[in-house]
Amino acid sequence: MRTILFILISFVALTVTFSGLLLIGNPDGDILKLSLKLLEGTYFHDFLLPGILLLFFIGSPHLLTVWLLIRRDEKRYNWSLASGILLCSWIIAQVLVLKAIHWVHFVYFFIGLFVVLLALQLKGKWVV
Repeated sequence: MRTILFILISFVALTVTFSGLLLIGNPDGDILKLSLKLLEGTYFHDFLLPGILLLFFIGSPHLLTVWLLIRRDEKRYNWSLASGILLCSWIIAQVLVLKAIHWVHFVYFFIGLFVVLLALQLKGKWVV
């Protein structure tokens, strides 16, 4: 279970950090094949602020969690739980703001949910 948790957290940390940096570096979304039409009806004019928010609120906690998992820090499962909750919350907020849903939303939401369940299991708070 620890290995699966590490792989999932690392996957999210890498993909989200990379995506956030690409959105910051190229706010028109072209590099990720994102259309600015996705942002119509939102407060965003381009992907700069969403990229910064993605990097700060999702990428950073996941990177920290990877580091804590590697170090076997006593808080590693608390951070894993928080990272999973943040990811699920981000996906829900994104779907609500964009008023659209894509298969990637399902993938990341269920990764976040699985991370939450694994973290709870490893913390000993929930046993199957």
